[in-house]
Amino acid sequence: MIYIKTKEEVELLRESSLLVGKTLAEVAKIIKPGVSCYELDKVAETFIRDNDAKPAFKDYNGFPSTLCVSLNSEVVHGFPLKNKILKEGDIVSVDCGTVKNGFYGDSAYTFPVGQVSEEIKIFLQRIKKSLYLGIESAVEGKRIGDIGFEIQNYCESFGYSVVREMVGHGVGRNLHEKPDVPNYGRRGQGHKLIAGMVIAIEPMINIGKKEVYIGNDGWCVLTRDGKPSAHFEHTIAITNGKADILSSFEYLEKLGY
Repeated sequence: MIYIKTKEEVELLRESSLLVGKTLAEVAKIIKPGVSCYELDKVAETFIRDNDAKPAFKDYNGFPSTLCVSLNSEVVHGFPLKNKILKEGDIVSVDCGTVKNGFYGDSAYTFPVGQVSEEIKIFLQRIKKSLYLGIESAVEGKRIGDIGFEIQNYCESFGYSVVREMVGHGVGRNLHEKPDVPNYGRRGQGHKLIAGMVIAIEPMINIGKKEVYIGNDGWCVLTRDGKPSAHFEHTIAITNGKADILSSFEYLEKLGY
């Protein structure tokens, strides 16, 4: 079942989603070579709890941490381990969720660590843009396939590939609700978008081939060819006009991202 949210519920979802944006900015402040992924996780958990909310991911289906921190060829669901140290030229995807007043927020951003290659810099810019292209198609009356088509068409035009196994999703009183929101698809296909739907759109795009596998920990998803992957995510509400972006990268942009 797809849950349609009231205006009041959308505002509660906005509050949780904006807290995710602020948390990502707190994490971004310490992203540099030599920092462990565990340190990023502790900063996030402290900040979320200090804002009268709870980490959405911690203990979710047994996940042990506040953040999913995925390095380079890790696509999503990476553990923020103490021995996982950021190095110059890495890229690190930070996926964060909160729950406040019974509603969830969910957003992700992929950061360069120190100086990265020009190829990687352009790759990150393009995948971030693909998120906004998908959001532009998230309009009442269109369909889920329209969102995926825009993301896929843009990313594949550069020779990148779309991960098939991992998709976006509805967000509300649960972290993952219906409908699924793939980052690939055909125009005019899939669930019709209705005002009041709240969904997370999250391109997970590989610079190489699309094939992935799950690591030994049973959680982390990695690219089969070992090449980098990027992940950007916003939680949005469908309206009868332009999509209402509930999460925010504004706090990151103030830091120069």
